[in-house]
Amino acid sequence: MSKFGAMKQQRAEKADAIGDSPDPATTTPAPRAAARQGKKAVSAYFSPAVSRGLNMLAAEEGTTVQALLGEAIDLLMRQHGKHPFGER
Repeated sequence: MSKFGAMKQQRAEKADAIGDSPDPATTTPAPRAAARQGKKAVSAYFSPAVSRGLNMLAAEEGTTVQALLGEAIDLLMRQHGKHPFGER
């Protein structure tokens, strides 16, 4: 269990002991956005300069970092003879 999960559980146990019900906002997970249904996060760690550069390019192009990364992944897949996914 994560540190925060353990904290939630402790809070719920204390609330049960004194007769309070726990805050529903902290016990029920928020639903995923429809655009994220069935998708998985892909992430990596880069220097702050890379992050700034991507954010600046996205702003200049009027798009998102996610769209830029999708384009980069498609180019990488093509370079290696694979079918691009086209998810942006």
